[in-house]
Amino acid sequence: MTAVDSRPVAEPLGSASGRWTPGARIRGFVALTKPRIIELLLMTTVPVMFLAEGGVPDPWLVLSTCFAGYLSAGGANALNMYIDRDIDAVMQRTKNRPLVTGVVRPTEGLVFGITLAVVSTLWFGLLVNWMSAALSLGALLFYVVVYTMWLKRRTSQNIVWGGIAGCLPVLIGWSSVTGTLSWAAVILFLVIFFWTPPHYWPLSMRVQDDYAKVGVPMLPVVAGNLAVARQIVVYSWVMVGVSLLLWPLGYAGWFYTTVAAAAGIWWLWEAHALQARARAGAAKLKEMRLFHWSITYVSLVFLAVAIDPFLS
Repeated sequence: MTAVDSRPVAEPLGSASGRWTPGARIRGFVALTKPRIIELLLMTTVPVMFLAEGGVPDPWLVLSTCFAGYLSAGGANALNMYIDRDIDAVMQRTKNRPLVTGVVRPTEGLVFGITLAVVSTLWFGLLVNWMSAALSLGALLFYVVVYTMWLKRRTSQNIVWGGIAGCLPVLIGWSSVTGTLSWAAVILFLVIFFWTPPHYWPLSMRVQDDYAKVGVPMLPVVAGNLAVARQIVVYSWVMVGVSLLLWPLGYAGWFYTTVAAAAGIWWLWEAHALQARARAGAAKLKEMRLFHWSITYVSLVFLAVAIDPFLS
């Protein structure tokens, strides 16, 4: 077992003064929202709207939900960067984030995040529905308070439980169309819940030295690659099994089931291959294969969710 490094963390550079062009400042604020992560969140939101509608949902509703969802997730990400700016300044992977370089000042990042949170909640409530607004605000608070402020620096299970915030867009997609929830939405929520750890742990295996340096107890830091690989396999089997529940429960037909099964088989192949490499002491060479495949997997499965109502 590897001990977490407890050395003092350097102060962030975000307070350093400097001259930045308007373009650089705008790019800095956009970077605070982590657009690439939000793309993935929306990829799990919109297809669920098609499933909830049983066809094509109202385009204005889709746009409103996506816009408010972007603002909400962007606000959560900005507040996450504000809280984590001390360790971001030390980690190689995050040293160029806006609050570290100083292109955005910490106070600006804090105000920006809070503003996005307020606007997104009101947008959801007034133009979509208040259930979606409550779920969106709950996801934001869970990510910022429960994950970032409480779990991340205290437990190796931070990703497991903190990942709940990333599952809620599924429920938001369903509630935005129906104003209610259903077992179909819960099943897809659980797919993302069991997907999140084996999606993120391969990345944390690659950058575990960064996490150890700042005292964040990611599982690879405290347990080692083989233990992580074994848990990845367990979560992967559960995830694939849960993804196939939509068919016997009557929420999906042959198309979704075929895609989910095929993508799941390939996922399990990669997960077991990662475990074999970890057992041989070589996991760090190719662990990112599963990370990249995980993004393809969730894209394929949720695209099948959107297409299935037209074929089944």
